[in-house]
Parts: sequence; structure tokens; C-alpha cells
Amino acid sequence: MADDAVASPRKKGAAEGRTIVFVDEAGFYPLPAVVRTYAPVGQTPVLAEEVTRDHLSAISAVTPTGRLFARVQEEAVRGVDVVRFLGQLLTYLGGKLLIIWDGAPIHHGQAVKDYLAAGHAERLLLEQLPGYAPELNPDEGVWNHLKRVELANVSTLDLLDLRGELHRAIRRMQHRPELVRTFFDEAGYL
Repeated sequence: MADDAVASPRKKGAAEGRTIVFVDEAGFYPLPAVVRTYAPVGQTPVLAEEVTRDHLSAISAVTPTGRLFARVQEEAVRGVDVVRFLGQLLTYLGGKLLIIWDGAPIHHGQAVKDYLAAGHAERLLLEQLPGYAPELNPDEGVWNHLKRVELANVSTLDLLDLRGELHRAIRRMQHRPELVRTFFDEAGYL
């Protein structure tokens, strides 16, 4: 099913020699994602954490070859940030790209339209995943792995500490292309 959902753009992208790139965004909070705790029998551990709305926003991209690119910032990801990230992808990957992402408003806002009109449309083909279908985006696997494995049980003091932990976790994943390729397999593409 996943293959049918993006078959046409993938065929067109392959025919034009484009690199397929899936893009997505996520948020990270300094609250620990508790996966497992250890305590004496009958003594439930209590974690005292200060609830805050402070968070880091991240945007990332993955390729079927297992490459992972990411950008982390304290503000919410806006259209201008998406454009900056697309520019970085064009620099790092070169050639023509087929960008596949969800229907978030920042993906088809004025900043992206202006960027394409400024001469980048020839190198970038942008395609939207159908409806709300996160299971079709292998980049969702990056966020799930970061939150449930790499940062599981990690408690940070502030956003600076969280940023450091997040950057180290992303770097570890970048050195494991076979892990990133499994996200494509889980989405039904390989």
C-alpha cells in the first residue's frame, strides 16, 4: 500500500535522476521519556519534573541510502526555516531532488513558493504524502527512534542540555545508515 501511495512521484523522480528525500518535523521537550525504571518491589519511583512549554523544534530528511540530515532550533519551524533546510539539502546532496513530505502549511507557504520561483524549481520536485499518513514517511522512524531509544530515560536540565543530547543522538544515527534504511523498510519502500 505504501508503495502505491507515492509510486507516481517516485517513478517520475527516478526517470529524471532525482534523489528521493523524505522530510518531516518534530518537537522535543526537556521532560524525560521514561521507558523503564528500577526500584525496590512495591516502591513506585516518583520522578519530579518541572512542566514547561519550552521545547526544541527539529526538521530532518532521510534518503533510501540511509543518509540523515537534521536541523535543530529553539523556535517553531516556519516557512523560512524550511527554505533554509531545502537549500542545505541542495548543497549537501547536489543534483535534482524529489522531496516527499506531509501537508503541513509550512511546506506550501509563501516562503517555499518564493524559493521555487527564484530558480530552484528545476532542482526541486515537491510531492505531498496523501492525507495524514505518518506511516508512509520513513522520516517518522527517525523521530520515533530518537524519542523511544536514543533519548529514552534521558533527563535534561534545560534546552541547552537537551540540544546537546539531541545532537549527539542524531550524530550516532548518522553513523548508522543501516538503521535509517530500516525506516524505509518499515514504511514499505524497500
